[in-house]
Amino acid sequence: MTLQAKLDAFKTDFEAGKPPYNVPRAVIETMHRATAELIASGAATRALKAGDKAPSFTLNDPDGNPVSSEDLLAKGPLVVSFYRGVWCPYCNMELQALQAALPEFEKLGAKLIAISPQTAVNSRKSVRQNELGFPILSDARNDVAAAFGLRFELPAYLVDLYKSLKNDLPAFNGDPSWTLPMPGRFVIAQDGTILYAEVNPDYTRRPEPEDMLPALRRAASVAA
Repeated sequence: MTLQAKLDAFKTDFEAGKPPYNVPRAVIETMHRATAELIASGAATRALKAGDKAPSFTLNDPDGNPVSSEDLLAKGPLVVSFYRGVWCPYCNMELQALQAALPEFEKLGAKLIAISPQTAVNSRKSVRQNELGFPILSDARNDVAAAFGLRFELPAYLVDLYKSLKNDLPAFNGDPSWTLPMPGRFVIAQDGTILYAEVNPDYTRRPEPEDMLPALRRAASVAA
């Protein structure tokens, strides 16, 4: 089953209010409204695209060790996935799919990282629960997400909904701003050029990991 098929199956059950979710229809409608407004805002069109230069960054891994994009790119191309947090089931299914594809990435000499605004404690939980063999780096205040054009502020009505659902983003992220990254996936060549970019303001839609393989093969051929 493809990643998107798994996401669609989960969404169908979640929005139907099936146990264990039992989500009221009003909650679903509020989420739909927020997604529709984010799409209409055109925010995704302003994110970095293939052909752009990726910003350099240094972020801490879940153990507090600094990880530099320049150091990673010195070893090969880089796959970067921006991840909302351990609380997001769609994100966790995406991480699991990326983990399954990791051997293919590594065969092509690529490194894989995820970037999330969540605290190190929550990133360690994500790594453990999803059995990941790649790190989740902590992007405090979504600053790196902003450099890629992904950061957005939740509207007040969605903040109220999250609070009612006990989804306390300031606690998850150690940051009071109520911002998130749009889910984004990038392949970056060793010279810093973005070879592949997929950004979707609809968090229930994610590209397949295999979609990045042509870009990684191009990067590998250039490196050779």
